[in-house]
Amino acid sequence: MRCPWPAIRLAKAIREHPGETIEIMADDPAAPRELGQLAANAGLILQDVEGSGNHRFRITP
Repeated sequence: MRCPWPAIRLAKAIREHPGETIEIMADDPAAPRELGQLAANAGLILQDVEGSGNHRFRITP
């Protein structure tokens, strides 16, 4: 998903599934930075599971 959709969907998933592990895919080059900031603000940990153009992120409590 291109910006800003990954961040919007992650914010929604954090609200709807507190305390759960969330996975999200994004091809936006800004996604690692934006999702990392969003996760940090929520007190969560962001892991970049796959890189190289398409990123798959795992966000954990």
